[in-house]
Amino acid sequence: MRSTHHTHETSDSAIAMVDEQGTVLGWTQAAERLVGYPAGDVVGRSAALVVPSFAKAPTISAFVERCRARKGWSGTTAVRHRTGRLLTVSLRISMLSGRDETVRWLVSVTDVRTLSRETTNGSVRESLLTRAPIGIVVRDPQLRCTWVNDTMESHDGIPRDQRLGRRTAESLPAAKAEAFEAALRQTLRTGTPTVHEIRRRLPAGPRREHILTASLFCLQGADGEALGVCAISVDVTESRRAQERLAILSEAGTRLGGTLDVTRTSQELADLAVPLFADYAAVDLEHSVTTGEGAAVHIGPTGERLPVFRRAGLASIRRGAPESPWQVGEPVPVPPVAPFIDVLRTGSSHLEPVLDLTADTWTNRDPLRTRKIREHGMHSLMVVPIRARGVLLGVAFFLRTEDPVPFQEDDLLLAEQLVSRAALSLDNARLYAREHATALALQCNLLPHRLRGGTAVDAASRYLPADLDIGVGGDWFDVIPLSGARVALVVGDVVGHGINATAAMGRLRTAVHMLAEMELPPDELLARLDATLERLSDGVADRRDQLTAVTGATCLYAVYDPATRTCTMAGAGHPPPAIVDPRGRVTFPDLPTGTPLGVGLGTPFEAVEFELPEGSLLALYTDGLVETRDHDIEAGMDRLGAALAEPGRSLEELCSRVMETVPGPAPSDDVTLLLVRTRSLGPAQVASWTLPGDRTAVRSARRLTAGRLAEWGLSGLEDSTELIVSELVTNAVRHSTGPIGLRLIRHQVLTCEVFDSNDCLPRAHTARTTDENGRGLFLVDRLSRRWDARPEPGGKVVWSEQDLAPPPARGPAPDRPEARGAPARDAVGAGWLPERPPEPAVACPTLPW
Repeated sequence: MRSTHHTHETSDSAIAMVDEQGTVLGWTQAAERLVGYPAGDVVGRSAALVVPSFAKAPTISAFVERCRARKGWSGTTAVRHRTGRLLTVSLRISMLSGRDETVRWLVSVTDVRTLSRETTNGSVRESLLTRAPIGIVVRDPQLRCTWVNDTMESHDGIPRDQRLGRRTAESLPAAKAEAFEAALRQTLRTGTPTVHEIRRRLPAGPRREHILTASLFCLQGADGEALGVCAISVDVTESRRAQERLAILSEAGTRLGGTLDVTRTSQELADLAVPLFADYAAVDLEHSVTTGEGAAVHIGPTGERLPVFRRAGLASIRRGAPESPWQVGEPVPVPPVAPFIDVLRTGSSHLEPVLDLTADTWTNRDPLRTRKIREHGMHSLMVVPIRARGVLLGVAFFLRTEDPVPFQEDDLLLAEQLVSRAALSLDNARLYAREHATALALQCNLLPHRLRGGTAVDAASRYLPADLDIGVGGDWFDVIPLSGARVALVVGDVVGHGINATAAMGRLRTAVHMLAEMELPPDELLARLDATLERLSDGVADRRDQLTAVTGATCLYAVYDPATRTCTMAGAGHPPPAIVDPRGRVTFPDLPTGTPLGVGLGTPFEAVEFELPEGSLLALYTDGLVETRDHDIEAGMDRLGAALAEPGRSLEELCSRVMETVPGPAPSDDVTLLLVRTRSLGPAQVASWTLPGDRTAVRSARRLTAGRLAEWGLSGLEDSTELIVSELVTNAVRHSTGPIGLRLIRHQVLTCEVFDSNDCLPRAHTARTTDENGRGLFLVDRLSRRWDARPEPGGKVVWSEQDLAPPPARGPAPDRPEARGAPARDAVGAGWLPERPPEPAVACPTLPW
């Protein structure tokens, strides 16, 4: 700041040159503008004409002697304007030396009104001008040096004897001398003050380069002709370095923290340091910071085990950073010696201006690092811990190789400021990475680990979480086995990201499983799921400690029946599936979009039914697969269709092909893909009949069942299956009207299904000892691996499943005849009736089969 003020002072100053008797020898246009006197009225006269304080001195010679003793004089005084009024000015008198020990004085006068507003009184101005040394060189019209002050040697390192009588070209490099002399000639020609910047390397000193700002003034004689040019220079090296630091920190504030990726932030820190103040920089992060897992390491004693670090950022002025023994992503061992241990223990930085490889220091105890130091000429080191809130996040290393100047305290200060800014970003990223890792682990644990398609479908899936900045979304998929060899296919996407969305996904997936167990059709299931999500959202919103409530979700639910090869599906604001027939033709069905779940509109959902050829491919996905920031969903669906148009490939190969179409290194949203290839059950695996709705149906059902089981080689299941069929058909006869449907399915299990027109689902009751009825479903439950009922258009289906290989007998069933020769039981009545001739089955086109 000091140099900035004084540059302004010298460029706006009125300059005059006087001899030892106080006679004005040279005048400038700026001086004429300030006091109103032209050169002809002042040159050759006493300076007391303009500066009354000169006249107040006992004698001019006494004043000159006092100035000579102090190498000049500075302070606040008054000057007389040509009109007679007095102006308050800052006055500076500098002594110039010429050949033969002759002396001249350069008087610089600046109106206090042009000084910085921060300098509010004369004492501050005087202190400012006294502390800021200026270099002065006066040159004749041929640009030879005629007068110079002592300060100039400290600016450029040229002694006075080597400067006097010589031109600039003899002391500066050719290019810089030519530019400087061009500025000098322009000032001589126009008389207008100009400012020129000079950069030069000193022959000795701690700085690589000094920056001088020179204000150029034309000195005029009494006739107004140019007598020479005066260059007043100020060393602004420190000011420029401060400005560079501020620029670096400003850039750091812009670049650092723009991402929640700890590796990217670490690389940005290394890139900022090189080559601005370091030739090589490396950033190593503690293990928990990069992974989001494990306990944080706190500043303090390191104990027996040292923290585990991993290289996260690397930059060098050399291509490929050959100075580094470890590349980004590799673990970096910490030598158990100072200064590294001290940095970890105290949390304080370490500055080693000169690396001494000859002494018995840490360098001799770390052979790998020592070899790199010798190979690449590393001579100066700074080690800065990356810490935030008492947690050690990592360590940053800065070294110089090509730059011969050692690191100094101001370099360490800049490095610490940079690292502290990066530390805040890294700590935020660490906390976010920990949350992201938790959400991702929860997401992966909630998703199915094995897809069970049974005999209905073959299935494969992929899940790719969104990039770290976006966070894990609430995508899920499922393949849920249903009764009758059917299977439910589900894919959904919760609105939002993070652990709240993941938790909501888990609740929704559980709700879908529970509703699927109820065997609801797709449209009704979505309606109930919509109501469930609204209740869940209301419950979350009521919690004051919950900042983010789930606002909705999209879902696609489909049921595929391999016996009929029909697929019924409904959507709730979800993209339609891709269907690929066995020939490779890809279609996206015109499925009613539906409203997303949980938005509270109450719009009914619509289901659509398709018949699929055996071997058809269905692709269910979330919008992250087909929609990106730069591409709309239509383009993504085209990419998906092109990747799927090879049905001969395996499902795993197709999944990989589809995921390769996702643009960019990391998606902006979760990507979920579920691929299924349909199977079908042939006539040899399914048997269905339509029975009359009277007492004869029971006997016909037993006869048809026994015959089909014999054909399938399942005679061992005949007794139990006949009894199950008898009970289910008996209930249908008793509680419904119209024809009754019976279907047997032989797949992974033996399924028995009975359809009737009564839409009331049965429930098992515990019969009392005096009751004659109520034991039928209890028998079905004892003889089945599981049983239940599901609604169907026009009625319901009660089904039962048995293992194909029957388990060992659990003892006689209640009311069950002990031998096959016992009379058959007609469950319409409470006892056992004699055999009747079997009645033929009756065809009924209204049944679901």
